[in-house]
Amino acid sequence: MAKKGPREKVLLVCTVCKSQNYVTERNKTNLENKLVLNKFCKKCRKYTSHKESTKFK
Repeated sequence: MAKKGPREKVLLVCTVCKSQNYVTERNKTNLENKLVLNKFCKKCRKYTSHKESTKFK
């Protein structure tokens, strides 16, 4: 059976080159704003900020 609850899967997209790099989960009841994390981008080859997106390609 699938998990039920406030967690949802989100995609993290690099703000510099717009490549989709990471998939993670977030708790939508605790976070009202979009999730922003500093992660390593393989295409840019440096640490950049990654923003939450729900559009999976």
